[in-house]
Amino acid sequence: MTEPVFVDTNVLVYWLDARDTAKQQRASQWLAELWSTATGRISFQVLQEFYVACTHRRDDLRDPIRSEIKNLLAWRPLLIDGSILEQAWKLQDRFRLSFWDSLIVAAAKAAGCRWLLTEDLQAGQKLDGVTVVNPFLTSPGQLPS
Repeated sequence: MTEPVFVDTNVLVYWLDARDTAKQQRASQWLAELWSTATGRISFQVLQEFYVACTHRRDDLRDPIRSEIKNLLAWRPLLIDGSILEQAWKLQDRFRLSFWDSLIVAAAKAAGCRWLLTEDLQAGQKLDGVTVVNPFLTSPGQLPS
């Protein structure tokens, strides 16, 4: 895998959530591949959502999640700026996405990603040059080059 892959929040959450071992295993597989190939991409929106999702009811997880987020800074998270916001609005209107999903897609596009790993959108859907991949139905080796 040589092209950058944008990772949505749900992949990070399942990576640490042992309640669904199948999804945890697949998320771990994806993240290991993205780390080894240096192709993982995220935004600060994803990091913020990840932090809130994991610590919302678990104050004891704050320090471990903060540590994971510090590690993920190596992926050079994108800031949501005015141009990404404008692109998100266009995507929201064109594809009828939620605002938050449109921000994820706009950030993926801005990061030069061909692939967006998420279970929140329809697998195979093409959104302005970004293709949605459900990481729990597709393994890293199944992405076309």
